[in-house]
Amino acid sequence: MKPYRIVGQPQAQLDARDKVTGRARYTDDLRVPNPLHAAILRSPHASARILGIDTRRALALPGVRAVLTGADFERTFGVLPISKDEPALARERVRYVGEPVAAVAAETAEIAAQALALVAVEYAPTPPVLDARHALKPTDDPLHPELKRADNLHKQVEQRFGDPEAAFAAAPIVIEKRFRYAAVTHAFTEPHAVQVEIDGRGNLTVYSATQVPHYVHLALAEVLGIDEHRVRVVKPHLGGGFGGKSDPFPHEMIAAKLALVSGRNVRLRFSREDVFFSHHGRHPTQLTMKLGFDPARGITALTGDILIDGGAYGSFGVVTTYYNGVLLQGPYPVPNFGFRCRRLYTNTPMCGAMRGHGGVNPRFAAEVLMDMALHQAGLDPCQGRIDLLHHANTLTVNEFRITSAGLKRGLEEAMHRSGWREKHGKLPFGKGIGVACGFFISGSALPIHWNERPGSTVRMTLEFDGAITVYSGASDIGQGSDTVLAMMAAEVLGVDLDQVKVVAADTRLTPVDLGSYSSRVTFMAGNAARNAAIRMRRLLVAGACRKLGLDEPVYPAPEPPADFFRQGQRAPDFEADDLGANPDYRDGFAFGGGRIRHLASGADVAWLDAVHAAIEGPGILQTVGNYRSPKLGGTFKGAGAGLSPAYSFTAFIVEVTVDPETGHVRVDKATCAHDCGFALNPLAVRGQIEGCFHMGMGQALMEEVLHEGGAVQNAGFLEYKIPSPFEQPEIDIVLCDSDENEGPFGAKEAGEGPLAPVIPAIANAIFDAVGVRLAEVPLRPDRVLAALRKQAGVA
Repeated sequence: MKPYRIVGQPQAQLDARDKVTGRARYTDDLRVPNPLHAAILRSPHASARILGIDTRRALALPGVRAVLTGADFERTFGVLPISKDEPALARERVRYVGEPVAAVAAETAEIAAQALALVAVEYAPTPPVLDARHALKPTDDPLHPELKRADNLHKQVEQRFGDPEAAFAAAPIVIEKRFRYAAVTHAFTEPHAVQVEIDGRGNLTVYSATQVPHYVHLALAEVLGIDEHRVRVVKPHLGGGFGGKSDPFPHEMIAAKLALVSGRNVRLRFSREDVFFSHHGRHPTQLTMKLGFDPARGITALTGDILIDGGAYGSFGVVTTYYNGVLLQGPYPVPNFGFRCRRLYTNTPMCGAMRGHGGVNPRFAAEVLMDMALHQAGLDPCQGRIDLLHHANTLTVNEFRITSAGLKRGLEEAMHRSGWREKHGKLPFGKGIGVACGFFISGSALPIHWNERPGSTVRMTLEFDGAITVYSGASDIGQGSDTVLAMMAAEVLGVDLDQVKVVAADTRLTPVDLGSYSSRVTFMAGNAARNAAIRMRRLLVAGACRKLGLDEPVYPAPEPPADFFRQGQRAPDFEADDLGANPDYRDGFAFGGGRIRHLASGADVAWLDAVHAAIEGPGILQTVGNYRSPKLGGTFKGAGAGLSPAYSFTAFIVEVTVDPETGHVRVDKATCAHDCGFALNPLAVRGQIEGCFHMGMGQALMEEVLHEGGAVQNAGFLEYKIPSPFEQPEIDIVLCDSDENEGPFGAKEAGEGPLAPVIPAIANAIFDAVGVRLAEVPLRPDRVLAALRKQAGVA
């Protein structure tokens, strides 16, 4: 056990009591003074020209204060600068059922609803494009003519490394298979909501259920055509996001514009149906993958041809197109690798980022093929994977830098705990056990908006009364990142957790952080908070030295990194704005128990006395810490996609029962080995893994968004099936401590990576149970039965 007081110990989240007692305030719980109620008119057509909109009757309705149409917005927007293709309100044409066409603001919600019924829109329906394959066909009327293409291709990425074809020709085992995946949505508990407060000078405060306050801030200023300093974005408590709140959204632009037009505060909350219309969930995917395998050498080649349905607009789609391929570079070495991924526009609600962004569907295919190859080679599927896992301090063929890799020990322990050797291939018919592995990023090394700013910045203050406040733009979306930031300060400064307050996700008060996505917050904002605390510690050491009559310690400049794979754990660079990643801050003093002690002499001083001595000159102690990713990657086109300062590794062993009469699959138990480096808060890590399994099991067995003519058919939780607590099995978790020297106190991600191997582990367990391989997700009972009938030769 590492000698820490706070980190590494189970800690309840800072807001846990507020959440369970109902004191936590979410966006719709806020009460801005005297608000107007906004409502959005949505398109009934998947594809149509807008011939005209008549708002006069709506404007004449008593109590209506503003009506907007697409003519009120000149600029489109999007989270990616290279894909700003979405209007706040449709102009000239609509591209999916549910697209916002007009909006009203009225004194009551009832009047707003009446006003929407009075807005007359004349449409000329056009033939919709509802399938990614059809979107590839030539057309004279593409969904986005601004791309100047004769089809509906949004983005194509093709990469090749080594010589896959030669490797396939030489491989003793080659397996190729086609896979299909349904659209999946996030199913977060809290629906989208926004409230806008406008002051007498026209300045806006926007309270929004968002994961990315900074990007919402930028988009609002651009779309509204106002200076950025006139916009403030605040994220209250968030009731789940999972990537579904990581874009700027039309409703945020609409509410803010209504406030500007009316001069009044505005509130807007989605119904669950509205949430499904907005979607931004996982892309429906059609995928052909080919694997070459040699029992003596492991994977020799891997290729994929991937078609993803992006829906009507861009969202994170360009990134998704890359991630579908590049994240196949782990958790095993692949010496010859290639993929082509194409994202298509269709007349359905857009797809975007969802937990495990871009890596979940291809991982299912890769792990099923891996299982098939190991089975054909006569090798144990679990031990075979262990023998092939990446080693620490290596480069992948596309130049991902693997720093730490501790899954091997964890999977060996998971094999033991689950009784794998006693169960695999030996259980009665209908009972099975399967395994799969995964790999994910700990934050994207490159920013969405290209600039030289740090990836994360934290400001820290210390007042005369000993109160420590951490100011961070990072968004806690339920994963407990605010608690992590407080833990960084408490550990470094030797105080209890309740002495640290966190102010987060308020663009007026906090430094820029890029938001909560790509599992970046703990690694990047955590490093930034730790570094701010290390700077604060230096000020307190100076105060303690004054009280004790000691000379301040000498802080030597850091030595160069040990090597490319070990950039962290050097001495802090106090002469630069960047202290470095996870610096070694030993300074000859011990903080704790309300005292600061000089180790060499044994002399000590009360912690608060040192604070007072340090604060005498400036009146307040304030420091800044930041995080910058090291330079990574190659020089080829697209080399930046998937780069991360560290990668997590996960394995799941899953036991199932398959009813051969009904095709129903029940998950009985799961054993997880997860390499998150050093678990800063084991309680939170276990919660994240359990949540990943629940979400992965839902995608594996039941979840799918259904469309008919482009319209969502199951836009509610009665129709969109997700697992209940009764379906959640026992989960045994093995945390693998690996030597991640760049993460804060050695930590890596735990919030997304564990999801990806869940689905193939269940599929591989089904094969062990009843001998059929399924390649279409979800693995519904009818598909299980169809496979069993085919296996039995029954028509």
